[in-house]
Amino acid sequence: MTTMTRTAPTSGVSAETSATADSIDPRAQIGLTLLRVVVGGVFLAHGAQKLFVFGLGGVAGAFEGMGVPLPELMGPAVAFAEFFGGAALVLGLFTRSAAAVLATVMLGAIVWVHLPGGFFAPDGVEFVLTLFAAAVALALSGAGSLSVDAVRRRR
Repeated sequence: MTTMTRTAPTSGVSAETSATADSIDPRAQIGLTLLRVVVGGVFLAHGAQKLFVFGLGGVAGAFEGMGVPLPELMGPAVAFAEFFGGAALVLGLFTRSAAAVLATVMLGAIVWVHLPGGFFAPDGVEFVLTLFAAAVALALSGAGSLSVDAVRRRR
């Protein structure tokens, strides 16, 4: 008696690639791109405000007033992380790393600044919690197929 083994048809996608965000539905790719670009734009704008409107000294002073530890170090670090991390998300460049850094920044903002203000804006955690969740989602999923990261992977 001969046993026949049936194999599932392949789509030309390797097992390594199929586990990435590149293999999801094209509509989901558009959704992932929209999330990445909008969240990146928000971070980029906040970083630009810290760098070009308030200035590094102003940010350090504000961080000191909010009780953030090491404000002379954390203020500039957050400003640069938001500006360059936001730009990286918009482009979809080094997305997982940029998103992980930004998630860490938002976790710090939640713990050191917004938690005492409760849930609702303007002082509560709702906005920074949303940015934290979006950054974690992007760190886990990656940039998707409509990104510089995807182009770099294909080369």
